[in-house]
Amino acid sequence: MNQRERKEKSNRGTNTAAGMWIETKTEVEKASRTRASFSRRVLNGLLLCSGDMEHLDKYMKDKSFVLQLVVCGLRAVTRVILANNPLSGGLILAALYWASPWQGLLGTLGVLASTLTAVITGQDSAEVAGGLHGFNGMLVSLLMGEFSSAGDWYWWLLLPVFLGSATCVFLFSGLSSFLDRWDLPAAVFPFNIIIILYLLCTGPEHPYFPHHSVKPPGALEPNATELIALQVIRGIPLGVGQIFACGDLGPSLLILGAVFLYSPLLAVHALLGSAVGTLTGLSMAVRHESLYSGLSGFNGALGCMTVGGLFFTFSLWTHLFAIASAFFSAYADIALSNLMGTVGLPASSWAATLVATLMLLLTGSLAAYRIPIGQVRAPERNLRSRSQWEAGNTEERESTDV
Repeated sequence: MNQRERKEKSNRGTNTAAGMWIETKTEVEKASRTRASFSRRVLNGLLLCSGDMEHLDKYMKDKSFVLQLVVCGLRAVTRVILANNPLSGGLILAALYWASPWQGLLGTLGVLASTLTAVITGQDSAEVAGGLHGFNGMLVSLLMGEFSSAGDWYWWLLLPVFLGSATCVFLFSGLSSFLDRWDLPAAVFPFNIIIILYLLCTGPEHPYFPHHSVKPPGALEPNATELIALQVIRGIPLGVGQIFACGDLGPSLLILGAVFLYSPLLAVHALLGSAVGTLTGLSMAVRHESLYSGLSGFNGALGCMTVGGLFFTFSLWTHLFAIASAFFSAYADIALSNLMGTVGLPASSWAATLVATLMLLLTGSLAAYRIPIGQVRAPERNLRSRSQWEAGNTEERESTDV
């Protein structure tokens, strides 16, 4: 082989190696683009499933009544925990059936009874579609089942469940008309009123609808037992589950995950508020069972979520107010529970409801972050809307100055 042939062979080898390198680089870039495209599709899919899912309402407009009823029922389920997402509602309902099929059934029937009552009585269609007439009925039915001492699958309990859930619609409508003048939500006032009236009308020895008597959280322990730290920590996520009267860890974590799907910011405040409520319970030396079961934390969770991005735009200032609201709600819950426990009644969520209403009435610096009730969306959406509004105001002031 002469020198010229060797040179040509060397050039062919170099060209082949270069071609292989280019092909490999092209394949790597193509794979990288494919992965990036797949990641974007997954992210876009998750974004479509998070937040208020308003695009689903447009899609459901020309669908059958049954499908619309399912969607607004699932929205009502999430309204209990201050969210508004039908997929989150499906997860929460699954968690309730996981914890107790009987409680899951009662919750489902409560939502349907109150929603259908709202449809029959001609309530505002936008409110019905948003689940605003269903969540109080669900809470009433869940608490009736929780306090009933007749055991699971006691079918006579369905009578007060249907009547109590339907009555919530009338209370919600009347209270909304009254509270609208101050731009306040009716929230869970109907639920708290109905469940107290039901428990007062019946009693532990009632022949048809007996219920458990509630022990005050400040009652002395029968034995001076030591606290179990792991059980106290376990009670923090249980505080989120107790909003639905669910005291099992797995379903409570699923409920927290459903809130995270709707709004990560709201989920963080739910967990933070429950932790604050547990800390408050420790400071007041409440019964260990209240700490372990999450009952000390759920009012704190609700109080923290209300201020931390839902009815107020999220900021460092409102975040601190949310923690203060959680403390206030938890202390008020202990006081009300000790008071009402003397007659065997629960304080339910009266503490968080009253504290949230007071927070919404505050003036001063916090009022500047207040979101009108009709414009409340997921906290991340509220934050984005406020940023756009402030940017628009800044541009308007600059143009005026010029």
